[in-house]
Amino acid sequence: MALAPCAVAQRAATSKNARILLLPRKMVSGDRVTLAVLDVNGRLTPGVTIAFSNGDHVTTNATGRGVFVAPLTPGVLYATIQGRPGRLATTVVPSGTESITTKIAEAPHFVSLSDRFELQGEGFCGDADKNVVQVNGQPAFVLASSSKSITILPPDDLDPGPADVTVSCTRGAAGAARITLLALALEADHSPMQPGQKRTLNVRIHGTAERVMLEARNLAPDIAELTGGNPAKTASSGGVENVAMFPLVGKQHGNILVSIRLLPGVIRAQP
Repeated sequence: MALAPCAVAQRAATSKNARILLLPRKMVSGDRVTLAVLDVNGRLTPGVTIAFSNGDHVTTNATGRGVFVAPLTPGVLYATIQGRPGRLATTVVPSGTESITTKIAEAPHFVSLSDRFELQGEGFCGDADKNVVQVNGQPAFVLASSSKSITILPPDDLDPGPADVTVSCTRGAAGAARITLLALALEADHSPMQPGQKRTLNVRIHGTAERVMLEARNLAPDIAELTGGNPAKTASSGGVENVAMFPLVGKQHGNILVSIRLLPGVIRAQP
């Protein structure tokens, strides 16, 4: 089981296990853009070819990322991990007067300490490594980026709670945003599942007393079934003992594999 499907710590990841494509949600026509591919364990994956709906292709390099030039024609662009089902959409916007100042227009309210998060705005660097990103003064790793969108992995050893994020590109000054970092702790029975057995995965949230939304994705659906579908979403209880629960029902003997992610929105208390 895993609490978050994204990690930079690397053992050799093989392209045949590529599962997750990270592509900026918006890009400017003719600009450079960085995408990333993760394997089933959340590791950056080199040697993966991405096919675009306009006929272009890009293959991830040794870092598990790939740099390409956005199409000159504005519109919706689809990307697919070659050999895998499903596709991811992004929007190509016309080139215009681009800002030389980095501005963060949208940031998530909640961010998991162990998972990626996205910022939307302008003035980011399309070459991921040219961005300078800090969370509470510590450098963060950029997974994917365009001038309009950036995907970031928080640095290690941060404490849960409020945090300041700054992003700057070599072209200009930094933009800033305020987020809340959360630590997620999984409490579960790790013994093999039995047919008909009922079990609950509990996730404790540290860093806020607000209710938050989590998503669980069942990666071994032949072994057990997640109550509520796959993926299943649930809200935490809120309060001092802030916990979210995901019930499971066994289908056959074996080990369960569930990936649990924090969703960036917040559930507000009813007035």
